[in-house]
Amino acid sequence: MTFARSLVAVVLLATAQPQQTATGIPLDAPWKVTIYDLARSKFHHPAWGWQHSERNYRIALELAQGDGLRVDTDVLFAAAFLHDMAAFMPCQDTKLEHGECAAQESGAILQAAGFPMVKLPVVQAAERGHMYYSNPGTQPEAIVLHDADSLDFLGEIGAARMLSLVGANAESFARAVKTLRTFVHDIPPRLITKTAQKMGARRAAALEQFLDALDAETFGGKAM
Repeated sequence: MTFARSLVAVVLLATAQPQQTATGIPLDAPWKVTIYDLARSKFHHPAWGWQHSERNYRIALELAQGDGLRVDTDVLFAAAFLHDMAAFMPCQDTKLEHGECAAQESGAILQAAGFPMVKLPVVQAAERGHMYYSNPGTQPEAIVLHDADSLDFLGEIGAARMLSLVGANAESFARAVKTLRTFVHDIPPRLITKTAQKMGARRAAALEQFLDALDAETFGGKAM
């Protein structure tokens, strides 16, 4: 094969692969393409599907920048796109907390994809500590993922996520509304980064305003 043909082959191969995610996250390593393809093909759910992972990654970067934290984007990408994998690829032990399940099972997936495995322990720490009620520890990647995931329970997106869980057979969405009310009060005090605390205050206020309007439009919740 001539040099020119080799160059054309390389260019065609490069252009055949997606260079970024739906929201513009760079897919700058082959393993990221593999993990993103997995998420897009299998992680389908309005509350915790691949779109939730996209939001978590992007907000986590905003939090890191706002608080001046240095984060490894490889670690953050892996943890963001696999932290809820147990919802779609359950562990054998169904009683295992879903973050712990991800921490135990994501290693094999990442290794097969070509992830730099020396970074796996930090990915696992982020997966284990991502929920708002969890202690993420001291790793900056785990802290910003924890806060980003928590913020996704607030604001309009938090309302949309919780209401999407009701389903067509539910009698009402009162239970989801009750859960959202608890988020307004429970999540903001658990945010760690200063940037997330500011964002959380705004999102909590927006969520509370939405819930108050919903309460008024359903006659004090009696026709919800």
